[in-house]
Amino acid sequence: MTEALIHNTTAENPGDTAATEAQPANSSVAQVPADSPLSSGDIEAAVHAIADRSRDAARRMAMANRAWKDRALRTVGAALEENTGAILTANAMDVAAGKANGTSAAMLDRLTLTETRISGLVAALENLANLPDPVGNVVRGQTLPNGLRLRQVNVPMGVVAAIYEARPNVTVDIAGLALKSGNAVILRGGTAAQATNEVLVRVLREALESVGLPADAVQTVDQYGRAGANVLMKARGRVDVLIPRGGRELIQTVVVNSAVPVIETGEGNVHIFIDESASEDMAVEILLNAKTQRPSVCNTVETLLVHSGSPVLPAVAAALRQAGVRLHADERVRAALPASIESEPATEEDWGTEYMDLDLAVAMVDSLDEAVQHIRTWSTGHTEAILTNDLRNAERFIAEVDSAAVIVNASTRFTDGGELGLGAEVGISTQKLHARGPMGLTELTTTKWIVQGEGQVRG
Repeated sequence: MTEALIHNTTAENPGDTAATEAQPANSSVAQVPADSPLSSGDIEAAVHAIADRSRDAARRMAMANRAWKDRALRTVGAALEENTGAILTANAMDVAAGKANGTSAAMLDRLTLTETRISGLVAALENLANLPDPVGNVVRGQTLPNGLRLRQVNVPMGVVAAIYEARPNVTVDIAGLALKSGNAVILRGGTAAQATNEVLVRVLREALESVGLPADAVQTVDQYGRAGANVLMKARGRVDVLIPRGGRELIQTVVVNSAVPVIETGEGNVHIFIDESASEDMAVEILLNAKTQRPSVCNTVETLLVHSGSPVLPAVAAALRQAGVRLHADERVRAALPASIESEPATEEDWGTEYMDLDLAVAMVDSLDEAVQHIRTWSTGHTEAILTNDLRNAERFIAEVDSAAVIVNASTRFTDGGELGLGAEVGISTQKLHARGPMGLTELTTTKWIVQGEGQVRG
């Protein structure tokens, strides 16, 4: 018996089955008129129908071999390039609406697509295509004394749903990861990015259909608004896993209200601790990168802890201020800074704030123990870093800080699926069950036990 039992590498075209009597490639994004008389029951039935089509598509995707899926990813990339104009036009509408509605600068940054960012999405799809297929990977195996041959192998999750806000890049990232790992995906991308997501989903579906894979492997419930999202959260049995990405309120709403199993992606109240041995040049360079490169994302640093014995604080603070960072500093930090470096008094609220902007909370501590305790009190479990030339301090920090990613002498911006070689990411999981940290291809699979015998019975 071969691996084809769990991953048919010579499968017939998954799109050529009877189940392909499906919707046209753009049907799942047909807009519901604003004055539509749809009742809650109508919306529930419509979302359930989408989920049922996703289930059929997931079964066919699970049988697609690597070459087929990689061709689909590259076709999607080419289609994104070909449709860049339409994507940017739709995105400009969303951004204009966001500005008119008073959307924050941080959210507008996440909402905005540019030619460069679209090129980045295309590159991420190519990276995914170059990665090994996780489906069929043998996690472990053995032959028992009674002759039974065991293998635990990775298999697709099935139907993956994602609820996120003002992040059109997530539409492509999650769809790409889901497709490569043999899943179908249902997207709720939020009102703020609805015009952009409508174009992106259409492009994705048409690309899949063009290579003979089921268009229904990518669907959206955006046309049903919050009511559609609520139905999606309750669709246990139709949806296998739900992944929220966004701010604290969105994530907690999903975690509290979902009947579907949730992988929680937490907010990023990220810390960097500079101990007394860290070099000034390294500290300045890393802090500037971690805070200013793209302050609106979850792996940007939000709190800086500086050892009272470190001489680097004035240089780091001066560089940050020159870059436009507003410092929210405790009394000891303010006393240690020259009058020429502006700061404002930190409040208790600052230590728990994910600014996602050019703001940084700064505190002085007297020991590694005090730094770790501060992190334990205020961290969201996303990413923490230590800057040090002391190996013992580095080892203690790694052992004592309980976050999804712990970094030594590098920027927190590296907590990213693409940067860590995962191709892309669904999100950064801050929970401990199933997946933790950047969620790539393997994290969108589960496992199956294969038991092969020759007539054995249990005694």
